[in-house]
Amino acid sequence: MTELLQYILSSGDQFRRARIPSLYSDLSLQRANNPDGFSANISAWENALRKAARAGLIPAPGKSHDTLSLRTGEELLQALTTKEWGRPLSLGTVIDEAVQRRQFIPRKEFLDSPTSIYNRKWTIRPWWLVSWTLQQLGLYEKQAALGKLPTAQYVIVSNVEEAAAQVMSRMTDRTNLVDRIYPKHIFASEVSKALGMQNDLTDNDFEVMLRFLARDKGVLNYDDLAVKLKSAGEPSSQLTAEDRTVASLKSLIADLNVQLTALTVRINNLGEKAKSAVKAKNRVAAMAALKSKKAAESVLSQRYETLGQVEGVYGKIEQAADQVALIHVMEASTGVLRNLHAQIGGVERVEDVLEGLRDETGKVDEIGQVMEEAGRGENAVDEDAIDDELQALELQDRTEREEKEAEQTRRRLAELEEVKPPETLIGSRKEQSEDPVVAAQSQANHSLSSEQLARKEPNQTEDEATTAVAADS
Repeated sequence: MTELLQYILSSGDQFRRARIPSLYSDLSLQRANNPDGFSANISAWENALRKAARAGLIPAPGKSHDTLSLRTGEELLQALTTKEWGRPLSLGTVIDEAVQRRQFIPRKEFLDSPTSIYNRKWTIRPWWLVSWTLQQLGLYEKQAALGKLPTAQYVIVSNVEEAAAQVMSRMTDRTNLVDRIYPKHIFASEVSKALGMQNDLTDNDFEVMLRFLARDKGVLNYDDLAVKLKSAGEPSSQLTAEDRTVASLKSLIADLNVQLTALTVRINNLGEKAKSAVKAKNRVAAMAALKSKKAAESVLSQRYETLGQVEGVYGKIEQAADQVALIHVMEASTGVLRNLHAQIGGVERVEDVLEGLRDETGKVDEIGQVMEEAGRGENAVDEDAIDDELQALELQDRTEREEKEAEQTRRRLAELEEVKPPETLIGSRKEQSEDPVVAAQSQANHSLSSEQLARKEPNQTEDEATTAVAADS
């Protein structure tokens, strides 16, 4: 069992063992008799081929495998052939159905079309209409023979869309002009990194990706040498000579870095070789290794000097690009300010507006003052009458409180009289009988004390009043 077949059989329920005989059978018989089963089998094969291509398992000449394209032919049929079910009889029908629904697009048509794949112009062709009608009736099959599959290449649209989305999310956030320009081979490496691939995209896939990003997504321009990502709002335009120069500088810097790495490794190896020759008492080999090392060190020094010069030029270009961008922003800002100032109408108009605003504000204050004075005249209140009424209310409240407190004092004195011991009363009667004058005076004092307690001050407590009466007595 091939790796492709093993991957498809283990990819999900669509290729479970109970369904495989139906999937490997002649699907044209199901088109009219079982439309639902026909659609399910076509969809299962399309998904399986799409996922297998993305996993890099579709057979291809050489070691590289396309992930955005599908290569059909006898080699693909053999990779899907099993001992139990043979080869899939209707794989050609699957491809035809996918092409009609624009899931698969012939590679040449995809690359040569000047318009986006999303702007397909629907035209009625007589032979296509007749053949489609016969297919629906089961009277015509586009595939010439069962179990045959012509050699061709198709672009898998869903795979291209997914890969393009990953690339755009990783690489379209660059704002500096110089950072948005790449040599073509460096951009291919950047795309592979954005897709998380260990190896670079195949040439076929890279060409498909560039065409899709430029024509269908409109995020870049490219030619045979350079790729330039568009900034937000930048109109579509061809690459300029300046863009190609920047790409050449980047390419030169990358090449110099590769040379420096190789020279450094060579120098280290020659040093180890000289040490080994010295240990082996081989003076001639040691001298030759040291001479080669010195020559490599001289070349390395020159390469470093060249790299410094090129990077200096690149830095100046980058600085100039930033300055150009800044000037464009300042120029646009100047235009905006000029338009705003034109809408304002100059300093004189501003002064007139402010003067008018002050006048109108003053009028509002004057109107408010007049209305306030009118309200005071209609609803005038006699402040003296209010004060007299307030004083009367306060006097009434104070009188009521004094009368209430006097009544409480009288009740308390009466209670005290009731709880005096009999002996005290007897002794008092004896004293009164013995001395009538003293008794009369005592009775007068008692009456006077009661009246004084009744006339105590409003803020004076009962104890304080009693104390004051006792002192007076």
